[in-house]
Amino acid sequence: MSKLRILAVGAHPDDIEILCAGTLARYAAEGHEVFLGIATDGAAGHAVIPPAELREIRKREATAAAEVLGAQIRFVGEEDEWLFHDRPTREKFIELIRWADPGVILTHSPDDYHPDHRACSDLVFAASFLSTLVHILPDIPAQKSMAALYYMDTLAGVGFDPQFFVDISATFETKLRMLRCHESQITWLRDHDGIDIEEFMESMAKQRGLDSGVAYAEGFRVAGAWPRLSPARLLP
Repeated sequence: MSKLRILAVGAHPDDIEILCAGTLARYAAEGHEVFLGIATDGAAGHAVIPPAELREIRKREATAAAEVLGAQIRFVGEEDEWLFHDRPTREKFIELIRWADPGVILTHSPDDYHPDHRACSDLVFAASFLSTLVHILPDIPAQKSMAALYYMDTLAGVGFDPQFFVDISATFETKLRMLRCHESQITWLRDHDGIDIEEFMESMAKQRGLDSGVAYAEGFRVAGAWPRLSPARLLP
């Protein structure tokens, strides 16, 4: 596989780590260039830390996680829990995609549990098409070709039937290190929801590993719409 530019777009600062960081680590290890896009500021994700403070904490956490991977990161800056598909936000997503100029995009399943995840998925689908049109935001160079689009697993795998698996057995520890950068959310999810997110993430990776005959894996589906399809497997 020739060298690629990979863009992962998550609705919140820790979504990428939970759902596709092992795959991104494999891309990076194989010499591909990885970019991360974060749609919202994550400022609603705590019961004690006020939003203005949490916004900065989560930005630092996401930046630290990107550094583990050696990836570039960009923050779209939408308000947590209020991500909508309107024209201004679509334009921001076009700018994000043109910034990364990816050959492959990974983002949320359109059927995931969280409204922000669903909106992010829809925005990426639209913006990745429009990013190739030269008269859309003409001050920013258009992409020469449309990126392949893969949907990440849903949280807990509910309602998601993977078409493709990526063996992340060798990169699971990198995925875990990235997730541990999100200390505010590890604490929040434990105290607010009674969830050990490290255990949760590992259980999902083990399940997808069982599904595909390896120790740990991540699952994906392709956005099955012309002209996004390719006979080549672009996942590692």
